[in-house]
Amino acid sequence: MRFPLVGGESYYRGLKLALGVGPRWSSGGTEKGVRVRFAPSPTGYLHLGGLRTALYNYLFAKKHGGTFILRLEDTDRSRLVAGAAQSIEDMLEWAGIPPDESPRRGGPCAPYEQSRRLDLYHAAAKTMLDSGAAYRCFCTSQRLDLLKKEALRSRQTPRYDNRCRHLSSKQVQDKLSQGTPFVVRFRLLEGPQPFQDLVYGWTRHDVASVEGDPVILKGDGFPTYHLANVVDDYHMGVSHVLRGTEWLISTPKHLLLYQALGWQPPQFAHLPLLLNKDGSKLSKRQGDIFIQHYIDNGYLSDALLDLITNCGSGFTENQMGRTMETLIQQYDLGKTSTHSALLDLDKLPEFNRIHLTKKIDNTDTRFQLVKQLKTLLKDAYKDLVLDEQYIERILLLRKGHLSQLTDLLSSEYSYLWIRPAISKDNLQSLSKEARNIGNIAVRLLKENTSDLTLETLNGELKSKMKRLEDTKYSNAMKLLRVALSGQEHGPSVAEMLLSLGSEESIIRLQNALTE
Repeated sequence: MRFPLVGGESYYRGLKLALGVGPRWSSGGTEKGVRVRFAPSPTGYLHLGGLRTALYNYLFAKKHGGTFILRLEDTDRSRLVAGAAQSIEDMLEWAGIPPDESPRRGGPCAPYEQSRRLDLYHAAAKTMLDSGAAYRCFCTSQRLDLLKKEALRSRQTPRYDNRCRHLSSKQVQDKLSQGTPFVVRFRLLEGPQPFQDLVYGWTRHDVASVEGDPVILKGDGFPTYHLANVVDDYHMGVSHVLRGTEWLISTPKHLLLYQALGWQPPQFAHLPLLLNKDGSKLSKRQGDIFIQHYIDNGYLSDALLDLITNCGSGFTENQMGRTMETLIQQYDLGKTSTHSALLDLDKLPEFNRIHLTKKIDNTDTRFQLVKQLKTLLKDAYKDLVLDEQYIERILLLRKGHLSQLTDLLSSEYSYLWIRPAISKDNLQSLSKEARNIGNIAVRLLKENTSDLTLETLNGELKSKMKRLEDTKYSNAMKLLRVALSGQEHGPSVAEMLLSLGSEESIIRLQNALTE
């Protein structure tokens, strides 16, 4: 890296201004308007905490007719995970919150990967070196390690001692001429820097009293988060920054960077933490924190988003079954609480049942479910030939009983796809009138080839079984259920008959109950 020499101290004269007051929308590269961004690092795959941050940015953008940007903060080259960048965008599309601008979709502020925007960071660093807002630091890693060890030994928080801040221009020039490696640090302004957060209200934090001057440009030419996010938010015209509350304490530092560069900062809203239901932090060591886990286990994106918004804030009240359209309509950033959100994943199956029922009710989404289930069944039963109308009938009859589409692949529902092996001796042990019970059901199906509903079929079965001499109605139903499915428990016999259809039901009953 080659930058001009450090300038004088003029940057500090008259610089103490209150920051973050009033509506401040940056417009570094676009027309004014609501523009928000989700800026994950592709050092891992998208997890629940990241999904929640992306969702709230998406809802805010769509609520105000704005733009949702995906930007990848990939400057930590040593920690990048292969395929993570593509996976993050895949997960957002699966969740139904696709970005308007992104590495994949492009946009007016491309490129959207920080590793391809280095010239912008170098230019910003040069501006601050020229003004004296930044300086070159030549301290070796060994010296920094010693500072850290000494602080820990003294039971103090490790911090840089700002030694290179005081180098003269000649000292800097001498080190540059000798080829001494360096980083660029930002001069922190002393004193508390107040700003108004849209969630936490007025906040004051004297960052210089607890931290040394931060590195903003590393020795490899890549920026740190502090510089990159400020430069990109400005040049991408970001109007509102909605991010996790862990960044709240760093915001004064970022506002000082905006001030040093002469740029208008965006408004900030820090979202409270998303925690497990017991109050513990979500951990990447948890198998169920990554979004791919929910895709692999057949959960609907609508259900996952509904659960996340119900455990947090930003809405007048909690309400199960909200669609994306409803979430956008009801979302209100001003109702965001400062309390951590407790995520109860044990409730997800019930949320999924509600949303699956909605999708079955809708003709268009039901057709998609039929296609999806057909694919799953082909994988589970290799030689199975299925009619889509049959699958649709199953979905409609089981509506409200299924937590997941994959429930229909369980052994409980195997009778729907393959004929079970039935022990005739077992049927005879259930009732001496087994053959008579079977014949009654067969005649009922043959006499009513159409217009049978669940209600009418239940009524007919109760009426016909009254002629039995020694078998209770409940035992008769158990016998028919075993004959049809090989199972003593499950859906009602009437539903089984309707699911399988008259022709298949008659075949099964005759095979099981005839000599």
